[in-house]
This record gives sequence, structure tokens and C-alpha cells, in this order.
Amino acid sequence: MDKPFITICMPVYNEVDFIEKTVNMILAQDYPQDQFEIIIADGDSNDGTIEIIKKLQNKHTSIILRKNNRKKSSSGRNICFQTGRGDIFVVIDGHCYIPDNQLFKNIIYCFEKSGAQCLGRPQPLDPPGISNFQKAVAIARNTTIGHGSDSLIYSDYKGFISPGSNGAIYKREVIEKIGYVDESFDACEDVEFNYRVEKAGFKSYMSPALSIAYYPRENIKSLLKQMVRYGEGRINLLKKHPDMFSFTGFIPLFFVLGFIVTLLSSIVSKSLMSLLAIPYLIYFIIVSFFSIKLCINNKTNYFITYLKIFATIHAGLGIGQLVGIYNLTIKKILSSVSQKK
Repeated sequence: MDKPFITICMPVYNEVDFIEKTVNMILAQDYPQDQFEIIIADGDSNDGTIEIIKKLQNKHTSIILRKNNRKKSSSGRNICFQTGRGDIFVVIDGHCYIPDNQLFKNIIYCFEKSGAQCLGRPQPLDPPGISNFQKAVAIARNTTIGHGSDSLIYSDYKGFISPGSNGAIYKREVIEKIGYVDESFDACEDVEFNYRVEKAGFKSYMSPALSIAYYPRENIKSLLKQMVRYGEGRINLLKKHPDMFSFTGFIPLFFVLGFIVTLLSSIVSKSLMSLLAIPYLIYFIIVSFFSIKLCINNKTNYFITYLKIFATIHAGLGIGQLVGIYNLTIKKILSSVSQKK
């Protein structure tokens, strides 16, 4: 009996440092070579990524290169979903580390054992060869204040789950029923898609055997940029699905707005500014406590680095939410007024 055909969906852009290693780890899977394909949807990379992919194509007919004109991850996923031949679709980014050659076999086993139509996976930030800063990001993100308590993305949980934060493997019937990824999203497109997976009544299952490691951002600037994108994506998510609203999800926005108000209050009164700064003193104490705890538990001396990372995560998400609200309200109003003129 033939094994299920697997389509690897890989949206990429400028992944010259990782793409060859990631693709080779997929090719090394203990699975029949004629029973899987790797569709790489490239968003017009200009760093040598395409040349590497074409070199790999010369040796492996299972690699298919598609052009992703819209450049978004969402449109890249759709190219793979729309053109893939798979019974099963597996989303893998161009900068991942697959720990062994049993991933495909584990995917088949988990589907058969659980009877689910969607699989979630741990996505730890601990591939080999990362810098001390990246290790600090990985440790900080795997905390309540670094990522959130309702996500299983960094856990070793095994069992049925909500696919929201880590659903990434789908049977064809899922796509045939709920449609494709919403290409208006440039971030959180996976969360929105998985929300529809759950609402459609599909079962989702998670196992540590499906773990794929991701590379953390390499510096504060790139981490900030990532968090801003996530924050803006959350606002777009709420616009489409208002029932996903939670007060805690807006804490980063209040964090940034409060900081702006505190700075502006100095114009009115130094005493007022001192009063408004009290919550930020409490914030500093809480983050310091977490940072000291992480240093002790992980035997690291990254205290200052942890402080910077936590502040970047919270401020970045808040700025992104602020940008998202601006784009959906003020920017839209200004654009409408301009068109009437």
C-alpha cells in the first residue's frame, strides 16, 4: 500500500543562510523520495536564495520552485496549498532545524493514532549553533511574560489541542473545506487559518515527535521588527474575528500608550509624571524578578540581555497594535477624506 503523499509548503524570502540546510534535512527524511514534494514559494529573494534552490533542483526532482509575486507568507502558503499534490500538507519555513529523519513517519503515525485532521507541533527556539543572544531570546520567549500562558508552541504537550498557535500540518480535506489562507494578512495568517480549522470542527492533535526548531532573531532590532509585525497582525485578526478579543491581549498596547502619556505628562507636571511612572517601576521589578530567576534556573549571566529582550517584546507588540489600529481607523479616514477632495 502506498504511503500518503506529502507536500512540504515553504514560503521563503532571502534565506540564503538557512535554505540549503533546511531543504537537505527534508530530503534526508526516511520516507520514499517519490512520495513527497517540496514546494518553495519564493518572494523575489535577492540574496542568492534562488540560486541555491535551483542548484538543489538539479539534483532532486522533488523540489519545485514557484514565484510568490505578492511576497507575503500568506500568499506563499496559498501557492503551495493550491498547487500541491499532497494528501498531507506540512508548512515548514526556510530557516528551521529538523532534529531527525523520522518527521514524516511521525506525522503519519500521529494522524493514524489520533484520527485528527490537523497536527500541531512544538516549535522551540533552540537549534544548534546559535549565539548567546539567541539563546537568551529562546529562554525569555519560553516564559509566561515572554510569550503567554495560553500557547503550547514551546511545550512538550502531547494530546488534543486547539490548533490556534501551532497548527502546521493538515490533511487535504481541511483545505478543501475551509479554503485558503487570507492574503490580507502579513502576520498571524497561520493563527487566522487555524481559527477557521477549529471552527469547522476538525480535530487537532499535538506531539513532541513533530518538533521543529526555529532560529531566534539575532539582535534587538530584528526582534523588535518581528514583534511589531505580530502586534499589527493581532489587530487584523480581531478585525476579522472580533470574538477572539481578550483584555490581556491588549496589555502591550496599554504599556506603550501609558509610556507615551507618562512622557507627555512631564510638560504639565513633574509630579504627575512621577505618579504615572509608578506602574513602570512595578513593571521593572517584575521583569527583573523573572530575569534573575532565568539566570539562576538556566545558569546564565544574561540579566541585562533578558531585560532588553522582555522590553523589546512588550514594546514591539504594543507598537504593532498601535500601528494596526491607526491603519484601520485614522489612516482609513484620512484616505477617505483625501479621495473626496
